Amino acid sequence: MADFIPPARNTGSIFADMRGHHVAIRTPDYATAKDWYVEKLDFRVVAEWPYADEQLAYLAPAADDNFYIEILGGGEPAPVEARPYTDLGDSLKYRGLHHFCLNVSNVDATVEKLRGRGVTIVTEPFVLPAISRKLAFFCDPVGNLIELAEVLP
Repeated sequence: MADFIPPARNTGSIFADMRGHHVAIRTPDYATAKDWYVEKLDFRVVAEWPYADEQLAYLAPAADDNFYIEILGGGEPAPVEARPYTDLGDSLKYRGLHHFCLNVSNVDATVEKLRGRGVTIVTEPFVLPAISRKLAFFCDPVGNLIELAEVLP
């Protein structure tokens, strides 16, 4: 598979030790969010712990130990309703974190598997030639937008 060729690493940077680790999702219902990622996406529960009046967990994709979703549930005040995405174009009118991306080997096949598990697809698969990717988008039960990306040859 083709992919981006990044510029040389800047090992002399004062931030050279920075690495991506996780994305956190605030949810009004910890169990529902955690179960959704486990049941719909086959994520694994890496760790769970309480923090004050909240419950937290790190979840990892089925075969990836380098990226986690952190679920944050409970606590006061409770989180407010998520953005009501209806399609990709509609989602672009909101500022802030827009989505996170999961790379897959075949977007079409993954979308069909998600449909089979009752996941609503927000944006059907499409090709974006500028980055040599086939993409699709869906939402978790809290309303967070998730991108699927397939690197095209």
